[in-house]
Amino acid sequence: MAPKPITGPVPDSWYPTLSVFTLAIGLVLTASFFIYEATSSRKSRSLVQELTTGAVASVFLGFGSLFLLLASGVYV
Repeated sequence: MAPKPITGPVPDSWYPTLSVFTLAIGLVLTASFFIYEATSSRKSRSLVQELTTGAVASVFLGFGSLFLLLASGVYV
């Protein structure tokens, strides 16, 4: 029996679409983080909200960068 070729969990044709959507979501979350920091006073800020927004934005930007690299042919 011949071995099966190894394939990724996401089809190659989805890489550009996934990169656009995840980068867009990450940039929107980053913008909302900066707006929150600029418009709220120091006393009314919430550390949990800041950390959550920053972490979620970072994850989306990270996956967006990964899919952008994969879509452009840089296999990491």
